[in-house]
Amino acid sequence: MIEARFHSSITELPAADWNALRTDDNPFLSHAFLAALESTGCIREDWGWRPHHLGLYDNDALVAAAPLYLKGNSHGEFVFDWSWAGAWERAGGDYYPKLLNAVPYSPVPGARLLAGTHPKAPQRRQALAGAMQAVTEQLGLSSVHANFLSADDLPAFGPDWLSRTDVQFHWPNRGYTSFDDFLAALNHKKRKNIRHERAQVARSGLRIEWHRGDALSNEQWRAIHKLYTNTFDAKGNHAALTSAFFHELGRSLGDVSHVALALDGDVIIAMALFLQSSDALYGRYWGSRAEVPGLHFELCYYQGIEHAIREGLQRFEPGAQGEHKLARGFLPVRTHSRHYLADEGFRAAVRAALAREAEGIDAYAQDLLQHDPYAHRDAEP
Repeated sequence: MIEARFHSSITELPAADWNALRTDDNPFLSHAFLAALESTGCIREDWGWRPHHLGLYDNDALVAAAPLYLKGNSHGEFVFDWSWAGAWERAGGDYYPKLLNAVPYSPVPGARLLAGTHPKAPQRRQALAGAMQAVTEQLGLSSVHANFLSADDLPAFGPDWLSRTDVQFHWPNRGYTSFDDFLAALNHKKRKNIRHERAQVARSGLRIEWHRGDALSNEQWRAIHKLYTNTFDAKGNHAALTSAFFHELGRSLGDVSHVALALDGDVIIAMALFLQSSDALYGRYWGSRAEVPGLHFELCYYQGIEHAIREGLQRFEPGAQGEHKLARGFLPVRTHSRHYLADEGFRAAVRAALAREAEGIDAYAQDLLQHDPYAHRDAEP
C-alpha cells in the first residue's frame, strides 16, 4: 500500500533517500540545496513560503517525492499567475495559499516528480500528481502549480491539469574545442559583436577569474552576497537569498557552485554565480558596483561558455527570459508547467485564456528561429 505523507521541512526526509530518487545530478533538486534554502532563512512564511514536501511511502520506504510549498504569494516562481490571482479574488475567492511544486527562486527546468529509475516510476509520478491534486481539494486551496517540468514529468498530469509553456534561451555545446571554435560557428555580425564586447572588458584593466565555491574565503562570499543584494536593491526587487545561504553554497555545495569574478586589484567589483551538474552549467545571479561596458556579458555569458567548453558540458542555461541572449549564441527552448485549479468554472476560463496565450508563445518561438545566430554562416573571419 502506497501512502502519501507531507513534511514541514526537507530535513524530515533522509538526504540519501531523497537523492536516490533523482535521475540526474541537477543541483537544484539535491537535498543539500533545498535544505540550505530552509536552514539559512530563505524559506520563510512571512515571505510566502512554507515547506509542505510530499513523500510516497511503501511501508516506511520512500519510493517517490516532490518539493512542495504552501505559497502565500506568487513571488520567486517565474511562471506568472498574478492575473489569475486577481481574477479569482475579484470574484470573491481566496487565491492564497496555494500549493507549488517547484524549486524556490530557480527557473531551472528539471524533474519535479522524483521517482528514480524503478520500473514503476511512471505510475509513481502519477501518484505524486494525484496526491498534490487531492490535498489541494482536502485543504480547500484554490490551486496547485508544477513549474519547469522535465519531459518525464509531463505524462503524470491528467486532463484536469492545465498546460502552459514559455521560452528560455540555452547554449548548446556542439563539440567546441575553444571559445574561438564557438565563435567560428556564428555568423559574422554576431561574431564581431562578441569580440567587441570582450575587447571592451580587456581594455578596462579588470582581472577576470573563475573560482569553485569551496575555494572562496568567507570574506569573498560576503563581498559576493553584497553585490547580489545591491543589484536587487537598485532594481527595487527583494533579495531573498541570505548571506548565510551564499556561505552554505561554498560549504555544502562547494563542488557544484562556481563564481566568475571581476577584480580591480584585490577588490571584487562584479560577480556572476553559477551551479553545475555533470552535463550542464546554470547561471543564477549577477552583481556589480561599477559600470563597465561589456562586463555583464563577459561574466554572465562568455565566462560561462568558456567554462562549459573546458569541462565538456552539453549545455549552459543562463536563467529566465532575455532575447538579447540569442545574439550571443543561446537558442530558444520551450519550458513547461502544469496547473490544477480546483473550481471547475475558473479552470475553464483559465484554460481558454491559456489557449490564446499558447498561440502567442508559438508565434514568438517561431519568430525567434528566424534569428538563429548560427544560420547563414559565412567565411569572413
